[in-house]
Amino acid sequence: MTRARRELGAAGEAAVARWYEAHGYAVLARNWRCREGELDLVLRQGATVVFCEVKTRTTAAFGLPAEAVGRPKQARLRTLAVRWLAEAAPGPVRLRFDVACVLGGTIEVLEAAF
Repeated sequence: MTRARRELGAAGEAAVARWYEAHGYAVLARNWRCREGELDLVLRQGATVVFCEVKTRTTAAFGLPAEAVGRPKQARLRTLAVRWLAEAAPGPVRLRFDVACVLGGTIEVLEAAF
């Protein structure tokens, strides 16, 4: 991955984290990693813990950002969420999986995307 792509992704994740904070969420983790992969954002609002996959694109020339989160990626994110929950032990919570799309600087959050 090129430096420019990493910077674009990091800028998108930062913008989405600010969006969630502006909507009353607390950021619990950013770029949480384990052997199986990485969670972009883990957030909490009340009793709900949200695992958010962020996809950033400059254009839709290669498809919309949300299209990059297919069934295999969804399964991996669920596995990673189980690992994060085991480590963080946040107690009884509701879980939600969101996909945040950043396209040309515009943020769209798909709540409960899968």
